[in-house]
Amino acid sequence: MRGLSLTARLGLLFAACTATVSLLAGVLFTRASEAHFIELDQQLLDRRLAAFRTLVGDLRAPDDLAPRLEALMAELRLHPDLALRLEGADGQYWFNSAEGLRAPGRDGLQDWQQEGVDYRVYGAPLRPGDPSSPRLSLALDITHHQHFLERMQRLIWLTVGLSALATALLGAWAARSGLRPLHRMADVASGVSARSLTTRLDEQDVPGELVELVRAFNAMLGRLDDAFQRLSAFSADIAHELRTPLSNLLTQTQVILAQDRPLEDYREALHSNLEELQRLAQMVGDMLFLAKAEHGLLTTRRQPLELATELDALLDYFAAIAEDRRVTLVREGDAQFLADRDMLRRALSNLLDNALRFTPPGGLIRLDLATRSDGLYLTVANNGEDIPAEFLPRLFDRFFRADPARREGREHAGLGLAITRSIVQAHGGEIHCESSGGWTRFILRFPAT
Repeated sequence: MRGLSLTARLGLLFAACTATVSLLAGVLFTRASEAHFIELDQQLLDRRLAAFRTLVGDLRAPDDLAPRLEALMAELRLHPDLALRLEGADGQYWFNSAEGLRAPGRDGLQDWQQEGVDYRVYGAPLRPGDPSSPRLSLALDITHHQHFLERMQRLIWLTVGLSALATALLGAWAARSGLRPLHRMADVASGVSARSLTTRLDEQDVPGELVELVRAFNAMLGRLDDAFQRLSAFSADIAHELRTPLSNLLTQTQVILAQDRPLEDYREALHSNLEELQRLAQMVGDMLFLAKAEHGLLTTRRQPLELATELDALLDYFAAIAEDRRVTLVREGDAQFLADRDMLRRALSNLLDNALRFTPPGGLIRLDLATRSDGLYLTVANNGEDIPAEFLPRLFDRFFRADPARREGREHAGLGLAITRSIVQAHGGEIHCESSGGWTRFILRFPAT
């Protein structure tokens, strides 16, 4: 059934179920009819047996039958489908209304077939309890019963076949109608493109069993739409970020080459170009790092680290910059953690550099370490202007800047927080930002080791 459609499978399944139920019902009806006919025949034979015992119950020898023969034949003529046979205790035939019938002489009810005719034979002693009593056998022609049962069986098989066929067709139609939402889903899926990601399926017109599937399908389209929008924005940001340094390189080179200049001018132009090229190289390196992170290709060389020592080393590195900007750096807490030292320093350097750029003169930057039951928490907090709540979910997007007016900072391409999140996730952790009450906090949580 691998190649059959779901509609065909359901139709065949309905047909098989209907055929099975019809066949069982037919067999039960046939057995019930047979039992009913046997019961009717038994009652008829019991009445005839009682009548014949009344007529010839006192027979002692074959010669005693002659005076009663006419009455006996008259009784038999009332039932043309009934035959009577009398035989002595020694097995000698006394009377047989059907000369060719050779039915067995056993007691009780039994079936017998002779020359294409079906009989139900009932044998009993003429005088119960008398060992010398003649035996009496009644043979009832039940051919019409058998014909009825045969016709019934043929009708049952015909009914089974027709009902199976009708159920298969109706089942296929019902299945196709019930699966119409899936066909609509397939049509929507086949028509999905970059320009039609906003298409959604209506949940009101589908059966209850498919509501979850429709919701999952709509959610998938929503994720694709969001990812495509992000990718489009990312492409635009890349073009914007690369266009400025490339334009600077082209313009400056064209100006320098427009006429002969002193050697010092060429040297100065090369130094300027070198700065732009270094910025481009850094941007490309960061983008390659993020691409590896998105495909799970980052490899971490973890080792036991005293986080307090690592943080103090970073604070010493940024101390001169903080002093120039009159910002105080504070670290509290201690913890141990298995991490890649280089990656962790890069992530924390990005957070500290970010905090230094947006902390006002006289402000404070705090680094807090805390070990809790659900993991290790590292918080980088700085006071200053709050970040609008609508920007918080996008802070870790590539090239995103909460304040577009700050794009003039050429040394920052907007990839630092995206790289930080990738490093945290590579260590099995998570990061989020909170900004309220004049404080902005980047909270890193790592699983307990």
